Amino acid sequence: MDIKLDPSRDDLPLMANTSHILVKHYVLDLDVDFESQIIEGTLVLFFESGNRYRKKSSSTEETCQSESDEACKFRTPEPCHVPVTNTRTFSSKMGYNDFAIYGKGEKDTSGKDGNHDNQEQASGISSSKYCCDTGNHGSEDFLLVLDCCDLSVLKVEEVDVAAVPGIEKFTRSPKLTVVSELRNQIVHELVTLPADRWREQLDHYARCSQAPGCGELLFDTDTWSLQIRKTGAQTAIDFPHAIRIRYRTKPQGRSVTWTSDQSGRPCVYTMGSPINNRALFPCQEPPVAMSTWQATVRAAASFVVLMSGENSAQPTQLREGCSSWHYYVTMPMPASTFTIAVGPWTEVKPETCSPNDQAAKRPFSPSEADFRCASICGHVEYPCRFQNASATTQEIIPHRVFAPGCLRGACQETLLQLVSPCLSAAHSVLGTHPFSRLDVLIVPANFPSLGMASSFLTSVCPDQDSLTCGPCYKAFLFKFACPNSPHIVFLSQSTLTGGSHLCGTRLCHEIAHAWFGLAIGARDWTEEWLSEGFATHLEDVFWAKAQQQLAPHEAQEQQELRACLRWRRLQDELRNSPEQLQVLRPSKEKTGHVTDSGSSVVKHGLNPEKGFMQVHYLKGYFLLRFLARRLGDDTYFSFLRKFVHTFHGQLILSQDFLQMLLENIPEEKRLDLSVESIFRDWLESSGLPQPLQTERQAGAECGLARQVGAEVAKWNRVNRRPRKRNRRGTKEVFEKNFSVTLQKFGLPIFS
Repeated sequence: MDIKLDPSRDDLPLMANTSHILVKHYVLDLDVDFESQIIEGTLVLFFESGNRYRKKSSSTEETCQSESDEACKFRTPEPCHVPVTNTRTFSSKMGYNDFAIYGKGEKDTSGKDGNHDNQEQASGISSSKYCCDTGNHGSEDFLLVLDCCDLSVLKVEEVDVAAVPGIEKFTRSPKLTVVSELRNQIVHELVTLPADRWREQLDHYARCSQAPGCGELLFDTDTWSLQIRKTGAQTAIDFPHAIRIRYRTKPQGRSVTWTSDQSGRPCVYTMGSPINNRALFPCQEPPVAMSTWQATVRAAASFVVLMSGENSAQPTQLREGCSSWHYYVTMPMPASTFTIAVGPWTEVKPETCSPNDQAAKRPFSPSEADFRCASICGHVEYPCRFQNASATTQEIIPHRVFAPGCLRGACQETLLQLVSPCLSAAHSVLGTHPFSRLDVLIVPANFPSLGMASSFLTSVCPDQDSLTCGPCYKAFLFKFACPNSPHIVFLSQSTLTGGSHLCGTRLCHEIAHAWFGLAIGARDWTEEWLSEGFATHLEDVFWAKAQQQLAPHEAQEQQELRACLRWRRLQDELRNSPEQLQVLRPSKEKTGHVTDSGSSVVKHGLNPEKGFMQVHYLKGYFLLRFLARRLGDDTYFSFLRKFVHTFHGQLILSQDFLQMLLENIPEEKRLDLSVESIFRDWLESSGLPQPLQTERQAGAECGLARQVGAEVAKWNRVNRRPRKRNRRGTKEVFEKNFSVTLQKFGLPIFS
């Protein structure tokens, strides 16, 4: 390995050698066992070696993109079923048996039966012993490195894709006589099929994933990675381009959470941060490794399987008491965005369907006339919704809401009626929805609200004199959603208790991530503000438009009040956090840099304090608010739609956004603004940004903030009066009156 890790540091290692070889597609075939709390099955990876990529840059940095010089025809995916059966056609010499999907009770015996375990050095090959070359230029065997931890890897083998019936149409060169070269050519032809053949491509991926094995590969594991080699394959070009990994997760694996829902029934969902999905399946974690995937998951028939996928999957019964679910994604995305949740969820449906609900439920089946290529997108080729006339005008995408049965009433009363207006509001601001559908899941009560990176709640503490006087103000931010993932949003049940405002703003924040965080991702994970800052700024804008009953000046006052609360929360956080965690661009000029192999680290990615901090949300929010005010809202949001159209489907760094923004600011409004000054004042320094301090000192608090402060002070005075009644009764009266006060001013209530 060419990266030196210091175990005393809190940086998260990204070990995959993505500069040499990239995963283009994953096929997962998994069984969920709730008794042993294990997910077990196979993973087939389809690769392209690095020499097939060219360097492409939208700024001063470089990123790997697939070559495609001609304008492409795009198709919008429709639901399709690509069944992956439970029949395993490959042989095993490892001695494992087919397993039950539930009630198995099998314990993880990794480390005792010769299987490779991330927690200890396995007895197979050793990268230091064999001095394997991780590049494509040495004389030793090429070493494939995947990000992997908390997994038991049972077997790795090459897949004989040439044995798939009808696959010969992908062998364009009749001169190839070396079988390994023939297999790799087949995979190359498959992964480079044009976007309008996505159905055929998915079908061939599924069929190839079931092809027999043609030779076991040597592999080794350490704490953070899985390393694989084939004897005699000295370069990435020679390395097998389709491999199968048989593995199982561990009950204590940090990517998945085994728990019980609000009704006491078992469920499991992916945790995501801080280590993302490497404890769910071996993968390439660096953001540049953008891939597609399809997954078949089997579970007991009483369970619902939800996943990142473009299709609204329905269960297929395999045998009595067992169902199979299949999802797929055709838009290349980082492996960290893959999400799965399995539990006894109930789909919450409206008692009566509104016209909006009926429109959203209609399947999106564009005709050939819908496909257009008005302008060339900057991303690699995939079925892009931005290039489809029908998709661009679809204000409300199909959506479903799932929750434990005991929360069905609360979801119908609060959440269900908000999804359509929030989706419509987002479309009115940013245009085309990047993804074709959305599932919203209310996760279990023990959902770790603090430490999960997504949306936030501002809550007022009523035990002080005034809302607006320095130390007398307390505000707490609670995170209420899971890391960004396409097609699915996790929400805490607490969002259902604060009325439509709390639930609506949380939902708007997560919907905003479809554009910022997913369709446009950060190329360096330390630049979280590119996701969270945008989502925080946009949640106010979306929610103002979704609340059609509010007059424009009322919506503006609510936004100013929330800005006041965020300002005081930011001040409080910066006073009580380490300076090194207050910087939005901690790597500075090295942001986006990787080693020659493609490995890197996420600075402070494992620091436990970081999970409790909101600085990327708040500083990012205030920076965007500052820029929007400088340009004016109309100019800023017009630019933002242009930016989305230019960069969707791609990864960016801060300078990509800032350079394009400054080019769109009239000279008279730009004044002293430059990329360098914004880096210096906002992104690369700790503490409060100087422009923000100047703005807050010069501006008076809005009238609504003063009214809220007066109301809080009034009820605190009432609470201090001498009383004869029992204190508990007084406290209940105060809390009720304070809740009424918060509702009066459109503030969230948290109980």
